[in-house]
Amino acid sequence: MTEVKILMLPGCGELFPAKAHPDDAAWDLRARTDMELPPGRSVAVPAGFKMELPPGFEAQIRPRSGLALKHDIMLTNSPGTIDAGFRGEVAVIMYNGGREPFPVRRGDRIAQMVVCALPEVTLTASAELSGSGRGEGGFGSTGRR
Repeated sequence: MTEVKILMLPGCGELFPAKAHPDDAAWDLRARTDMELPPGRSVAVPAGFKMELPPGFEAQIRPRSGLALKHDIMLTNSPGTIDAGFRGEVAVIMYNGGREPFPVRRGDRIAQMVVCALPEVTLTASAELSGSGRGEGGFGSTGRR
């Protein structure tokens, strides 16, 4: 099992990342402060903790489906990546795609965090690439169905 160290900021113990169910893929992240997300704007919402990921791992910050469906709240850089060397407070860049300001209250679940192992990869310069069935088709080239 891989250990990820979590350092809660003073007075933020109740905001410790948690899974709603033992078999969930992601930990829920909670807002550290009360804020308002203005329509059409991105705001960094602090989550009240710092962490130490082991080398070869990243944390991905992902949106919550209920916020997206019910309130048009998205994460601007989804998924956001937290690198193993980062030791600052985790924050979530939230975007309000709705028409009204959206209140965020301390303790609200604002995002999900997945910790992922990264394979060791070497990028190699090449003068040519092998062919594939897809070729250069992209951006919907396979149709809608």
